[in-house]
Amino acid sequence: MSVFSYELNSHRVAIVTIDVPGEKMNTLRDSFADELLTILEQGRSDDVTGMVFVSGKDDNFIAGADIKMLDQAKTREDALRLSEMCQQAFFKMQKLPFPTVAAIHGAALGGGLEFALACDYRVCSDDDKTKLGLPEVQLGLLPGGGGTQRLPKLVGIQKALEWMLTGKQVRAKQAKKAGLVDDSVPHSILLDVAIKLARGSKPKARKPKLDKLSQLLESNPFGRNIIFKKAQENVEKKTGGHYPAPLAIIKAVRASVELGELKAYKTEAEGFADLVMTEVSQSLRGIFFATTEMKKEWQSDDAPKINRAAVLGGGLMGGGIAHVSAVKAGVPVRIKDVAHQGISNALSYSYKILSKKQKKRILSKADLQLAMNRITGTTDYTGMRHTDIVIEAVFEDLALKQSMVADIERECTEQTIFASNTSSLPIAQIAEKAARPENVIGLHYFSPVEKMPLVEIIPHEGTSQEAIARTVNFARKQGKTPIVVKDKAGFYVNRILAPYVNEAANLLLAGEPIEKIDQALVEFGFPVGPLALLDEVGVDIGSKIAPILEKELGERFKAPDAFARMIDSKRLGRKTGKGFYKYEAKGKKVDESVYDLLGITPAPRLNKQEIASRCVAQMLNEAARCLDEGIIDSARDGDIGAIFGIGFPPFLGGPFSYMDKRGLNKVCSELSTYATDNAVFTPAEPLLAKAEAGEAYYS
Repeated sequence: MSVFSYELNSHRVAIVTIDVPGEKMNTLRDSFADELLTILEQGRSDDVTGMVFVSGKDDNFIAGADIKMLDQAKTREDALRLSEMCQQAFFKMQKLPFPTVAAIHGAALGGGLEFALACDYRVCSDDDKTKLGLPEVQLGLLPGGGGTQRLPKLVGIQKALEWMLTGKQVRAKQAKKAGLVDDSVPHSILLDVAIKLARGSKPKARKPKLDKLSQLLESNPFGRNIIFKKAQENVEKKTGGHYPAPLAIIKAVRASVELGELKAYKTEAEGFADLVMTEVSQSLRGIFFATTEMKKEWQSDDAPKINRAAVLGGGLMGGGIAHVSAVKAGVPVRIKDVAHQGISNALSYSYKILSKKQKKRILSKADLQLAMNRITGTTDYTGMRHTDIVIEAVFEDLALKQSMVADIERECTEQTIFASNTSSLPIAQIAEKAARPENVIGLHYFSPVEKMPLVEIIPHEGTSQEAIARTVNFARKQGKTPIVVKDKAGFYVNRILAPYVNEAANLLLAGEPIEKIDQALVEFGFPVGPLALLDEVGVDIGSKIAPILEKELGERFKAPDAFARMIDSKRLGRKTGKGFYKYEAKGKKVDESVYDLLGITPAPRLNKQEIASRCVAQMLNEAARCLDEGIIDSARDGDIGAIFGIGFPPFLGGPFSYMDKRGLNKVCSELSTYATDNAVFTPAEPLLAKAEAGEAYYS
């Protein structure tokens, strides 16, 4: 069945509807180019006055290329052909004797936007569903269908680089202001406006809408050199050289203004082909496929939807949970706190985030007010009777959480789910005295809630399948990637994080400087170093989790005594203005007095690679144990949990992918070497067994 359907109206304008059969999303398939050329030839044969492309889907124009095509490209030449095939098809669109118009409603991303860029005109709906962008960099790629060549000519070099290097998606108003689209109109008249454009003449050459400084910079070789040099410096600083795609994007965009057309397009195609073959892109595409698969799990049409939520506790976590529930999930949220100040703080938390978006014109004042109206507060349980889920976000006290379960069972309905945001207490213990334990579940968020994509969902043995499905689906509505993990101390993320942080602390106590330890792990690929991370989370929070892990899982989780000295001296991290670092208005810097407090004389001994290797080895070892114990269901879940929960380097694919790439024998050998000095490094039995059997986590 063809992706395209063709209809000629009374004005001899061809209306071409794009509708991939049997799929929710339109994506560019390998047959797309040939079918497009057939449609274009039909337009020529019918002597049409113009051609309009419109989507047959409700919420997307073309959401991008089918990523599975890239996995079928076994060689660089295969990948090169894919790029050249798209480029050539889009070239033929621009050589037509009649105007073409892309009528965009919903997502026009990646290859979908490249297709629209090849049209003479673009008009989009002013709907919230409409988003345009070239996010290929997020898959370790560059736009290979002419995007790096056409976008700069429409919006300017600087804006094109910004959008492509970040994968930014722009809304209708931004797109019109930048010159990406010719008009932004209500969805109800989108097709009419597109037809009117198609009945006109082909457009004259356009110039980007630039301010005077940008015009000056982009109009001469000296200015352009400054732009490209600055872009390259920023990329190298942010990526640490781990991601080749941004530099390839800069090279292709530079070619668009410095080389002839054919050579410039060849630079793009060859850059695309090179990137498809990299391990980085393969890892990032693996993450994409994994998260796509996970969205299909725990789907239940029978499970009642969550339409109302409540949050117990108005602190930072409570405020963040209320925000994503009201803004992302779009449900009314009732915040309960013992004090009015707590409610006020939670409301302020959301208002600050939303007002920043309003100032940037990402949302209107009306949208801000609408979102804020969904959040209300109370110091008792009034207004919570018909709440579908209550999320508890108070401090780690088992008796308090158990009393809250009893309160919810008394005040709410028999179907209300009680979800605890605990980071350490077993959910079974929280449900121990519950009248309806089947409704009790763990829902562990990470801070800051509105930015961190992961949540751990922790059912205890008595949690119902319906409660799990409802909670998973609600977490997705909040914009989260949920993984379901077993109810055991530390769950998954904190369990693999604790030995990693402990090793960093041990290295500090052995004399390695704070900044060197953190730099080593940042250079490895983590967004922040382990000691800086501990400052962000709070040294006191880490110290509360450690004893629980040690009690349940053994000596290897014992935290260094140094943490107790940090707490006694009120060095809890960013929230108290000092921890391993000192926090001031100008930023942060290492607090040298920490060394005296801990009785350390800095004496660097290891290189950065050795430091990173020791910390990461602990994490890998514990991840292997977690999979063997069923804490996570699969290596896939373990990889996604580590990447989205603690920032394990995405280009490495996650702990299990990384172990496979290095070879399990090599990982075990490294652990055994470290174990000669410290027994906690002894390779986990399941990891050792897998290595000896010559197996891998992904077959």
